[in-house]
Amino acid sequence: MNLELSEQEVFRRQSLEELRKLGINPYPGAKYEVNTSSEEILSKFDPEKNNFQEVSIAGRIMSRRIMGSASFVELQDDKGKIQVYFKRDNICPNEDKTLYNTVFKKLLDIGDIIGVKGNVFVTKVGETSINVTEFTVLSKSIKPLPVVKEKDGQTYDAFTDPEQRYRQRYLDLIVNPHVKDVFTKRTKIMNTMREMFNERGYLEVETPILQPIPGGAAARPFITHHNALDIPLYLRIANELYLKRLIVGGFDGVYEFSKDFRNEGMDRTHNPEFTVMEIYVAYKDYNWMMEFTEEMLERVAMALHGTTKVKIGNNEIDFKAPYRRVTMIDAIKEHTGIDISGMKEEQLRKVCKDLDIEIDETFGKGKIIDEIFGEKAEPHMIQPTFITDYPVEMSPLCKKHRDNPELTERFELMVNGKELCNAYTELNDPIDQLERFQDQLKLSEKGDDEAMFIDMDFVRALEYGMPPTSGMGIGIDRLTMFMTGQESIQDVLFFPQMRPEKKEKRDDASAYTKLGIPEDWVAVIQKAGYLTIDGLKDVKPGALHQKICGINKKNKLGLTNPSQDDVVSWIENIK
Repeated sequence: MNLELSEQEVFRRQSLEELRKLGINPYPGAKYEVNTSSEEILSKFDPEKNNFQEVSIAGRIMSRRIMGSASFVELQDDKGKIQVYFKRDNICPNEDKTLYNTVFKKLLDIGDIIGVKGNVFVTKVGETSINVTEFTVLSKSIKPLPVVKEKDGQTYDAFTDPEQRYRQRYLDLIVNPHVKDVFTKRTKIMNTMREMFNERGYLEVETPILQPIPGGAAARPFITHHNALDIPLYLRIANELYLKRLIVGGFDGVYEFSKDFRNEGMDRTHNPEFTVMEIYVAYKDYNWMMEFTEEMLERVAMALHGTTKVKIGNNEIDFKAPYRRVTMIDAIKEHTGIDISGMKEEQLRKVCKDLDIEIDETFGKGKIIDEIFGEKAEPHMIQPTFITDYPVEMSPLCKKHRDNPELTERFELMVNGKELCNAYTELNDPIDQLERFQDQLKLSEKGDDEAMFIDMDFVRALEYGMPPTSGMGIGIDRLTMFMTGQESIQDVLFFPQMRPEKKEKRDDASAYTKLGIPEDWVAVIQKAGYLTIDGLKDVKPGALHQKICGINKKNKLGLTNPSQDDVVSWIENIK
């Protein structure tokens, strides 16, 4: 007997063994033929046509109403829920009624997966249902589902604890089927983008996740070690430099949906592992990319919602093109009244002090400007807004502005006070690129652990010549949050990164046996809730004696009960 199991778990394991004794495999391996779904039946069944007369469907039992020789089950499949009607004589037409009386009524539980065959009909109260003629056990659930009660369209005792939902996403999907809709839309977002790119002839590619140099962004990487080569490798923080190598190689347009990794903080909008789409198109610039981005987002919104207007929190966001365009310098001036153009680093530090913006000593000019914008301007950008023409110090991979060498041809799209995507007219001057990398090296030496590495192979690639190119990266996780109205990145990731699960402190058996407690009784005492010796200090001996003897009897452990005097001596030995 495993005393770690709940009463329900013990009961379900017993049912499991009873099924096997009846010659029923609770986990069969054979294919089960499914020819329809709950959604198809509910949307297309016509009593006059008497269609759906030989259906075969499979799903999970979500509720049961057993009423003697007839019962109703709510069956949940991939598409939804449908009522299933079990009648004893339909399932057991002969004298042997074991399949209904024992298997269905006594050995099946909520959470079990079954297959049913039968015909569709409408009950007296007007509910479309399946009249079962045959059922098959497909998987026995030996852990009970959380009890979620529904009545008159209201849900009670819902499975809503975020910690449990994110850690046990499989359970979340079972008992909160509406959660599937978010992930279905996430896939639709990516498919819509793919369709648009493919229509234009751009090629979807794959680039390395393990990289000798983590390039393409300013971020702290995860580091690992390759044993055979005896070299450090980095999980990619971006795939930009590899995609641009492909433009050098002669592709006119390439894109990738990539998993990137950044060894940084976690919050409601950041996960250390995240999905980004990056696209690079030759012979284009950032002005063209702004129009391309508008078209892409308008198309995604229409595909998901049939409208360009999307509700994000309390705000209604309209993704209809065109979007407002404002330079970063003008945006800062608009929201602070300060014109930072041409300012040196020390002047910018004074601006931060005056505006009460906290900055680090390791920050260079670019990061300081980014902090000012992030604190004072970004939160005001609710409707889609292109922030353009970033200072050159902020954009080491971006081409200098054609009219002002202190700026770059870069934009970020702000939506609902957050950055959604980032794009450049790409830097294709190898000499300028090397100098920018060297400036980043100086920042690294100053203590900036997010400064970019020098990638000499990328510089070498540029030396062979890269055509004028525009590139854009967009976070798929954040885009999904916006398009589905979710407030946390954890709600758009099937399996978000979590802190290690906390385990209850539990003393070893030896700590109990030192008190004179027989080893066989240690598990019983811990089952009673006393996981540590400290927990026993203030317990009343009579209460403990009654509790552990009750567990012994209820679980049929067959142990010889201790006397009350024995229990008194155990507790006295603690002191």
